[in-house]
Amino acid sequence: MKLHELRDNPGATKSRKRIGRGPGSGTGKTGGRGIKGQKSRSGVAINAYEGGQMPLYQRLPKRGFNNINAKRYAVINLGLLQKFIDAGKIDAGSEISESVLVESGLVRRRRDGVRLLAKGELTSKVTLSVAGASKAAIAAVENAGGSVAVVEKAAAE
Repeated sequence: MKLHELRDNPGATKSRKRIGRGPGSGTGKTGGRGIKGQKSRSGVAINAYEGGQMPLYQRLPKRGFNNINAKRYAVINLGLLQKFIDAGKIDAGSEISESVLVESGLVRRRRDGVRLLAKGELTSKVTLSVAGASKAAIAAVENAGGSVAVVEKAAAE
């Protein structure tokens, strides 16, 4: 077999329909658009119009709203934090701040701050400085001999 002998399988490709090429083509004259009316003209877009029937987007109920002032935190769990400490990506001896978590790769971007949650187990003694933490997470860190400082994110950061 040579490169010039390569061919698609029979029926794999189909030539495009050439519209408006005479009466013998089957799609001549009006080009498959029927006769007259708005839809037979060019430049017509009637999106979501259902022929006078109430459109779907108006029939469905509207619910809730998006709070533009809501805080969106990057979330870390105690189990993942311990995994990164065991792997040597985070030094448990020094204070662990949000910037340390970002540099280690545990948090991709800090958003409105990092929030600590209690999923998993923490065995290392750590000093954490984060924007938020659940009560269970704070208790788990203190049980391991560490401490959690909850600090508000500075506006300049």
